[in-house]
Amino acid sequence: MAEPTDLKTTPLNAHHRAMGGRMVAFGGYDMPVQFKDGVLNEHKWTRAHAGVFDVSHMGPAMLSLSAPTGDAEADHAAVSALIEPLISGDIASLKPGQIRYTILLNEEGGMLDDLMVGRYPAGAPTGSLYIVVNAGTKDDDYALIARTVGDKAKLMRMDGAALIAVQGPEAAAVVADMLPGAADLAFMQFAGGSWEGHHVMFARSGYTGEDGYEILVPPAGAVAFYERLLADERAKPIGLGARDSLRLEAGLPLYGHDADPTVSPIEAALNFAVPKKRRERGDLRGSDRILAEFGGALTRVRVGLRVLEGAPAREGAEIADGAGKIIGVVTSGGFSPSLGHAIAMGFVPPDQSAIGTRLNVIVRGKAQAAEVVAMPFVPHRYVRKP
Repeated sequence: MAEPTDLKTTPLNAHHRAMGGRMVAFGGYDMPVQFKDGVLNEHKWTRAHAGVFDVSHMGPAMLSLSAPTGDAEADHAAVSALIEPLISGDIASLKPGQIRYTILLNEEGGMLDDLMVGRYPAGAPTGSLYIVVNAGTKDDDYALIARTVGDKAKLMRMDGAALIAVQGPEAAAVVADMLPGAADLAFMQFAGGSWEGHHVMFARSGYTGEDGYEILVPPAGAVAFYERLLADERAKPIGLGARDSLRLEAGLPLYGHDADPTVSPIEAALNFAVPKKRRERGDLRGSDRILAEFGGALTRVRVGLRVLEGAPAREGAEIADGAGKIIGVVTSGGFSPSLGHAIAMGFVPPDQSAIGTRLNVIVRGKAQAAEVVAMPFVPHRYVRKP
């Protein structure tokens, strides 16, 4: 097992080790890649019941106006105006208790990170946003945000807290037994509540394609909260291995693999994260590139592939057209436990991206047949309100 001498640890690290978690370095943290049941069984358990993931290595934080007026709408507009120049999303239109997936952009329209930004529910201090970024990029992300907002807002990082994801068809029942208000939320809504005297925040969201929650728990209550979740027979601890195979089946990109500073949101097939309002304003970082790509000026696009024969195509495998010409590269790939065959995501030219296009993936020097298929590979099961 990896030793955490040069790695950061989450509040649940000792608990993972006591449960026999196989630990690996990920995003600068000592994290469990799997527990005793193994990745395949953990994946299947999450699809059928409730998987409990430690995602405390991510970067939760609160961005708050330095001088709020107390007028909820005016303060939300003001804090949104501070963050929107850096991201692709429309934050100003968020209602209290809404959270949104968005992209942190560089000046060329490339992706510095993908992140969640939420407006605090009614009753919270006005002019505040809840932000969660990726582990490997959080220091750079928050330095950029802090420089941009200057003294107009304060960024409070919550690195010491536990961020726990509960995902799967029984996740809502498990969480509602501990946090009754969680059952009232729909996908991409969040709220605050109390558990055993600890203030927690919980969002109905996640990165598996399943219904579920991400719950922020203060350090003092982290282990007890995690243990209470796992005391429910419907819930089991799940490692990063199954989290990766679940998000692959859901067709969700992993930053640092399917996205990086050279990749735009449009190339990554994340058009929904660049809403019409932002495009019409033309105030996006890298706006010229992004608008041109919306108009069709693309050289590559992320697609889903079903590998029709042979071994799974892993990250870095080349993609060839029917004539054998190398046209792209696999960025994520593996065996799909839910579907029983290999799947992958990668970048190809737009003229090779249509559903049903026959391609080849090169695995250990051998061409294997593959086909472009729609994503997600496994349907999402998010709970939305009418």
